[in-house]
Amino acid sequence: MAKVKEKFDNVFELDLGDGIKRIGTKSLVHNKRVYGEKLVNIKNTEYRVWNPNKSKLGASIINGLKEMPIKKGSKVLYLGASAGTTPSHVADVAENSPVYAVEFAPRIMREFVESCEGRKNLFPILGDANKPEEYANIVEKVDVIFEDVAQPNQAEILIKNAKWFLKEGGFGMISIKARSVDVTENPKVIFEAQKEIMEQNGFTIIDAINIEPFEKDHILFVGIWNGQ
Repeated sequence: MAKVKEKFDNVFELDLGDGIKRIGTKSLVHNKRVYGEKLVNIKNTEYRVWNPNKSKLGASIINGLKEMPIKKGSKVLYLGASAGTTPSHVADVAENSPVYAVEFAPRIMREFVESCEGRKNLFPILGDANKPEEYANIVEKVDVIFEDVAQPNQAEILIKNAKWFLKEGGFGMISIKARSVDVTENPKVIFEAQKEIMEQNGFTIIDAINIEPFEKDHILFVGIWNGQ
C-alpha cells in the first residue's frame, strides 16, 4: 500500500512499496502531467512524482538538502525555466504564491507556456537572466531565487538578480554546472571559485549538495542574502 510522509513544507516522501526512494508534490492541476511524470493517488490526494533525473532541485532533495527554502506561501523567482519541469513542482510547493519563471529561448518558452496552463501562480517571462532590469516591471520582491542557467557567469547572474529582487534574509539557490564555466578546469576548483564569488557579494552559503549521479559535475549551493 502506498504511503506518504511530508519531508519539507509541501514536499513529500512517497513510498510506493517497491523500495525506491521517491519525492513528490501535490498536484495543483488534477490529472495533468508536465513532463511524463508518474501521478499517484494516496488517500484521495494526487501527487506528482518528482523525477531527480530531470530536475536538479529534485536531485538535491534526494541527495540530502538540509533545508528547503521554498515553502507554501514563498514568492519565487526562477531563472532558467526551460520547458517547466522544475518550475511546475516549485509552483506546487508555493501553492497560491507567485513563481516568476524566466526563460531566454523563444522555442522552449512555447513549451513552457503549455506547462503553465492551469497553474495560476506560475508566470512565464521571456527574458535574459543577465538583464534583470528588463523584467523589473513584472517581478516583485521575492523570498527565494532559484537559478539553473548554464552560463560562464552563473554566480554573477544570481547576484545581479538578488540585488534587484531578493528580500534581505531571503535565499539564493543555484545549480552550478562546472563545464559551463570552464571545460578544462577541475570541477572542485570551479565550485570553490563560484562559492567565493557569492560570499564576496552578499551571500552566506549554508548548504552545498553534490547532485551526482543524477547530473555529472554539478553542485547546488544554498545561500542567505545579506544585501549589498
